[in-house]
Amino acid sequence: MARICVFCASSLRIDPRYVELAAEVGAAIASRGHDLVSGGGSVSMMGAVAQAVRDGGRHTIGVIPQALLDREVADHDSDELVVTPDMRSRKARMDSEADAFLTLPGGIGTLEELTEVWTAATLGMHAKPVVVLDPTGVFGPLRELIGSLTAAGFLSDEAAGALVWTASVDEALTAIETGLGSSRTTPTLTDQVESAP
Repeated sequence: MARICVFCASSLRIDPRYVELAAEVGAAIASRGHDLVSGGGSVSMMGAVAQAVRDGGRHTIGVIPQALLDREVADHDSDELVVTPDMRSRKARMDSEADAFLTLPGGIGTLEELTEVWTAATLGMHAKPVVVLDPTGVFGPLRELIGSLTAAGFLSDEAAGALVWTASVDEALTAIETGLGSSRTTPTLTDQVESAP
């Protein structure tokens, strides 16, 4: 069992198929015996993934900043709803609660969350899996940009490889579970410093 943090949209303007994708992800998380950490909103993709996890009998933790409590319509049905003073503390709490990170299609907030946990992984600050699920190719330009940055030497092959791209719900959760298994044997930067002579 793991706590999977899902980054995704809370926008009401998106195509309903993305909300359906989020519900499918939530159902799969629950059926595989995992719990959810989310951004604490009750609408759009964010609400759909949390409700599906609860419908599957698993635990949900929602983390939302005070300023967005009303704007994003807080998920008061969360098993745990944590209200933080600001966005920085929100992300820190979500990161600390999670064993793995799964990014679904979303906007700039989703991209910020993804790049932050991915950067931390490349720096050895954590060994948690970082997976992107993009069945429609909406993140295609981002993937191409990462390829261009790698080719130009701005990003190492190892750093690029720390972000796992998937196209189906099953593939995404399998990647997370595989990553969880390997992360238990991968030393973090802290471990390396502590064991250094």
